[in-house]
Amino acid sequence: MIKPLQLGALVVFLLACSACSMNKATQGALAGSTLGAGLGAIVGDQTGHAGPGIAVGAAAGAISGALLGNAMDNQDQDAEALEEQQIRQQQEIERQRREIEDLKRQQRYDDTFRRY
Repeated sequence: MIKPLQLGALVVFLLACSACSMNKATQGALAGSTLGAGLGAIVGDQTGHAGPGIAVGAAAGAISGALLGNAMDNQDQDAEALEEQQIRQQQEIERQRREIEDLKRQQRYDDTFRRY
């Protein structure tokens, strides 16, 4: 028979292994439900209602974990968009520098070989 502690350790291990391919909202929901179920089991055991404690804890943990993970996903997307914008701006600055250098060369050529 598997003991509750062994089952909990197995669940945490499996979540950790599968978390690499998930977004942060999903990871947060899974981690939150695991932690919530654990805390619910502890509180439920103390009150004599372990089953409902696990269910309520898992649900509350999943919701809060998903909300936090979703917020983290949104921050990551905002950071990526900002980084892309910075790259485009840097490319535009480099293009303008080259254009200025070309204009300076043309002006030197005109000053040297053309008389107005």
